[in-house]
Amino acid sequence: MSERQASTGLSLVAMYDIEAAAGDGRSLEREEVESTLYFPTEQLAAQGLDLAQMVGVKVRGDSMDGTLADGDWVLVDRSSRDPHPEGVFLLLVHGERRIKRVQRVAGGAWLLISDNPRYEKELIKPLDMKDVEILGRCEIWIGWVS
Repeated sequence: MSERQASTGLSLVAMYDIEAAAGDGRSLEREEVESTLYFPTEQLAAQGLDLAQMVGVKVRGDSMDGTLADGDWVLVDRSSRDPHPEGVFLLLVHGERRIKRVQRVAGGAWLLISDNPRYEKELIKPLDMKDVEILGRCEIWIGWVS
């Protein structure tokens, strides 16, 4: 049994509030863990999630309104770094962490899409891919009912 799994059939997921880290490009492992939540191991495994690679991050800002709100949490599978199939990902873009919907487009480019229609789509051309890194796929949303 790993350190991340409790004898009760639960697995722990470290939850990071990374707002202050935006822009410096540090890995999550160097960030301070705000809290730890436990999730049923069998349920996460049944979803095909790699428990050893799961982390929680706090959503900041309103660019994903409609899907994710400011202050919500998402569980991110850091082993899932390929934008195929398309989905919502935690990215490092020019040293800034962002949560965006990623869509692959012709010519190998990516569109970074904010679900809030007030924000424009951002095209990442293949030449600019060196400035973009997918840190993981957002898999589970934890938010407030309003």
